Amino acid sequence: MKRRQFSASVVKGGMLAGVAGQGSAPAQSRPRKNTRMHVGGDYHSVAGGDITSKTNLEYNLRYGVRHLTPSMRDRPGGGGWDLDELKRMKDNCDRHGVVLEAIRMEPTYITQSQRADRDRHLDQIVGNIRKAAQVGVGIITYHWTVIPIRRNQNRPGRGGVTYSAFKLEDNWRNLPVGPSGRVSSEEYWERIAYFLEKAIPAAKENNVRMACHPYDPPGLPLGYQGADNWDSPSLFDALKRYESLADTPFNGFQLCLGTTAEGLRDPNREILPIVQYLGERGKIHQIHMRNIRGGLHDFAEVYPDEGDVDFFRVMRVLRDVQFSGAICPDHMPRHPDDPGSLQSFAFGYGYLQALIRAVNSEAA
Repeated sequence: MKRRQFSASVVKGGMLAGVAGQGSAPAQSRPRKNTRMHVGGDYHSVAGGDITSKTNLEYNLRYGVRHLTPSMRDRPGGGGWDLDELKRMKDNCDRHGVVLEAIRMEPTYITQSQRADRDRHLDQIVGNIRKAAQVGVGIITYHWTVIPIRRNQNRPGRGGVTYSAFKLEDNWRNLPVGPSGRVSSEEYWERIAYFLEKAIPAAKENNVRMACHPYDPPGLPLGYQGADNWDSPSLFDALKRYESLADTPFNGFQLCLGTTAEGLRDPNREILPIVQYLGERGKIHQIHMRNIRGGLHDFAEVYPDEGDVDFFRVMRVLRDVQFSGAICPDHMPRHPDDPGSLQSFAFGYGYLQALIRAVNSEAA
């Protein structure tokens, strides 16, 4: 057989095989669009100093951001959040067509060594859950920190920006113990379990989802500044343990992708199974989409388009699990010409909007 005849025979045979196979192996269906996930703004960058001021609301609206997460502090002397302040913020958002979607609470509870002190803070937290429900807020986020968030370097970046960075110190064993003193892994998890036991029933009763942010950075050596951090030594195992203590949609996570990547040796490969696992279980209530270069014990926070994690692949997972919450830019690089990081966050909002549109353009 001549070469031209052979080639034609192969092509024809392949076409016939494809037609014959249509009945035995159905074509893979296109993914379904996710029209519920959206870009959100929060307390990390605020125009005008007040997150629900006209200045900040219009700043967010210019970039298509219609969901906000403010940070609230308890009133001095007890009593939790100021309900009148919450109502004012809600009214401001309503007037501009913005959703007051979530609130970040303080981590005071986890720092208390005495059960009586923690009980008092738990009573305030339960009261705050009820107040959130009264103004229609459905998510409370929080960050369990018994030692301060760790950064110890600044690294230069594109256009003269500064990247905040961390590298595990060779002498980390000699660092001073943190303000909460020595906190063992057993004690840390006892505090977490007690919080979930008391707070999650109130959250369920008031239809408010609780969203825990991983400690930043995860994977620190046990005993670092006196703390056996709850998400060390294995972040994924810790997340599974945390959500299993109260296996309900009301106990979930504010999953910070940058923080998660900081606790992984190969972030781009290891992060997708974490997002998939928690997303399929309905345990992701909000996303912080921060990117890094590096990984466990050595990283720098960079712009979302230049880090080691491929956010397009992450966004596909969020689309496919039908994630319905906010995706917020987070911890952007800093520059003297942009003191409030408004430029950086505007870039982040646009980048995330484009990612959502791109992954949905692939879907039916």
